[in-house]
Amino acid sequence: MAGPGAFISGCAGPHLTSGEAAFFKDAQPWGFILFARNIEDAAQLRRLCGDLRASLGRDAPILIDQEGGRVQRLRPPLARAWHPPLTQVQQAGPEAAARSMYLRYALIGAELRGFGIDTNCAPMLDVARKATHPFLRNRCYGFEPAPVAEIGRAVATGLLAAGVLPVMKHIPGHGRGQVDSHKELPVVGAGPDELSAVDFAPFRALADLPLAMTGHLVYSALDTQAATVSARMIALIRQEIGFAGLLMTDDINMEALGGTSAERARAAISAGCDLVLHCNGALDEMQAVATEAGHLPAEAELRGQNALALRAAAGSIDIAGAEAELEALLKGQVYDTE
Repeated sequence: MAGPGAFISGCAGPHLTSGEAAFFKDAQPWGFILFARNIEDAAQLRRLCGDLRASLGRDAPILIDQEGGRVQRLRPPLARAWHPPLTQVQQAGPEAAARSMYLRYALIGAELRGFGIDTNCAPMLDVARKATHPFLRNRCYGFEPAPVAEIGRAVATGLLAAGVLPVMKHIPGHGRGQVDSHKELPVVGAGPDELSAVDFAPFRALADLPLAMTGHLVYSALDTQAATVSARMIALIRQEIGFAGLLMTDDINMEALGGTSAERARAAISAGCDLVLHCNGALDEMQAVATEAGHLPAEAELRGQNALALRAAAGSIDIAGAEAELEALLKGQVYDTE
């Protein structure tokens, strides 16, 4: 019997359509990802999560991007509003930054699990630069690899404490990107030694995490293709960085990559990615991606099973205690007021 499909799907709106349900039942994506277009209220969101899993007949993972700041799919009144990650890190200061981010993501994890969402696309281990494109810069955790790794570990641990799987991104490092990869392809000219010592270092430190997401950018000293579709860069992720978990692409619809969604999916799988992430919910594109992605081979399916097993290790979060400690660390300035 074939394993799950080697892709993750979005869906078009807040309710699962009959066409989507039939496609998901047949194609069996490994999991799903949600966006603001899928969210209306608490009851609807819980129902959608249940319907998505029911369409597959299994407890599939449901992903979301809940970083805080601009990248926050759940917002008040369904979830707390947060400053961008870099704002909180700077507000907390070097002594308290990691602890404050642990608390933040434990609270975020508890919110997500309450709706049936069990995977968050965080931590973001990209090392920021002054020239980092604004779409990314204030989502980062710092400007040096060691504190980024420390804070990234705290983020992952906080999510896992709530029973939510972390997805580290954007491996092997997006911080030098000076254009928005949603619109065009960033090209990084740094040499291999500098990349290894700085950009790759936080991912190497957290290589034991179960899930990771690639970055759509070219490292010109290493290859001429974007990392997501580069066999050379995927091999580097596996060997030099040492990541042995389940590797997914960033959204295959981003315009950093050329060709159709199907062509991009085929190139990513050929390069060595385990999963293709398709986000826009267009059914015809999902069908094409599913055909090109195929099914997870046995080794990748095992990596996925090992990741999903971590959901069962969740403890109970002391919400009031976490809120009080975080407020004290941040001197009472936890939430955005805009």
